[in-house]
Amino acid sequence: MLDRDMMRARADGATREPVMSEAAGPESARITATARAIAEAESYFVARDGLQFAGTHLILDLWDASRLDDEDLVERTMRQASEAAGATLLRLDLHAFPNPGGITGVALLAESHISIHTWPERGYAAIDIFMCGRAEPHKAVEVIRSAFAPGAITLVEHKRGLMP
Repeated sequence: MLDRDMMRARADGATREPVMSEAAGPESARITATARAIAEAESYFVARDGLQFAGTHLILDLWDASRLDDEDLVERTMRQASEAAGATLLRLDLHAFPNPGGITGVALLAESHISIHTWPERGYAAIDIFMCGRAEPHKAVEVIRSAFAPGAITLVEHKRGLMP
């Protein structure tokens, strides 16, 4: 029988690794295989509607959007979108370009990322939202829609790492 104490977290908490038993022989190999199976089960793959996949990747195009050159708004929106989706924000990095003032940025999430690239002179923004685990990326879309008030929005969903 595998004891969960045989699993240990890495120092950064990022993954769980099986720990070899002190016992020698075939029992040790069976325990290690079971530990690996438990670690894989805790990998944050999504199981939904009878499917298993790495995560949901949303590709958004915003057209006739406003305030796409407002760096404070973009930062606030990325933070709020991460929170609304139930994701864990690790780092946020934005860069504002000079005239006409587009912004590029990424919110690095424990569950993956949200990225944004804006062309305010065209009222256009390209946004990627990729999340795994229990995060709900569609909830981030409503935050983004509210912040930039696009006249039109297109959304494509892709299930990344769909298991055969």
